[in-house]
Amino acid sequence: MNAIEFSLLIGAASLLAGFLGSLTGLGGGVVIVPVLALLFKVDIHYAIGASLVSVIATSSGSSSAYVRKGFSNMRIGLLLEIATTTGAILGAFLATGTPTGKIAVIFGFALLLSAAISVRHRKKQAPDRPGDPLATRLRLNASYPVGETMEPYQVRRVPLGFGLMFGAGTLSGLLGIGSGAVKVLALDEAMMIPFKVSTATSNFMIGVTAAASAGIYLSRGYVQPAIAMPVTLGVLAGSLLGAQFLVRARTQAIRILFAVVIAALGIEMIYSGFTGRL
Repeated sequence: MNAIEFSLLIGAASLLAGFLGSLTGLGGGVVIVPVLALLFKVDIHYAIGASLVSVIATSSGSSSAYVRKGFSNMRIGLLLEIATTTGAILGAFLATGTPTGKIAVIFGFALLLSAAISVRHRKKQAPDRPGDPLATRLRLNASYPVGETMEPYQVRRVPLGFGLMFGAGTLSGLLGIGSGAVKVLALDEAMMIPFKVSTATSNFMIGVTAAASAGIYLSRGYVQPAIAMPVTLGVLAGSLLGAQFLVRARTQAIRILFAVVIAALGIEMIYSGFTGRL
């Protein structure tokens, strides 16, 4: 295929990746990196570089819509970015010296973790259960729109969420995926934030995390405009569509669909990494 056809195909795949990533808060990189590496045979380091650039665009596009609709918790996002950006810089330094096969295997297991998190059912906490005192002091508790009303929620286990976010940032720099899987784990499971709020807040955070590590990939020559441009445009358009769709979407249906897609990609990435196909 010629360069134009190649760019159009990458752009179409990125559109779907951005749409799915925006709906779940996991980021389009979870889909686009394995697609570039497995389907388009792009070296995984260049795929990660393009993904990190696109993640910045994804966050800028979808998070602005979530903020206007009242879903994002800006105070939580800004607090946890301290941990994620530190981890992202560490992960980027580790990635540039790690063999392709090992990155593929790590990526595959990260995808399987994302799939498990997407479908895991979390028990609802009693509404009268007290929140984390630290969350109260930092004014992290808030409310989000449910129909025509605003439903309040309490933030819990802030230190645990902060620690998980450091791991999320390290994965972001290492794999170029925005680390939305661990971010959603920290926000949804550890800190007990409602799913739509955790999704919106994760989308706000992944851009800052990606920016912290993208500069390292750029300085090492792993950001190629011919790949990064169609990926960025496609993911950005998909993320904007996903942000509009999330408000009226069925949460469980989103989880199941995304889990099936990324579990299949995760298995293929692990197999390719072990067999030397990447």
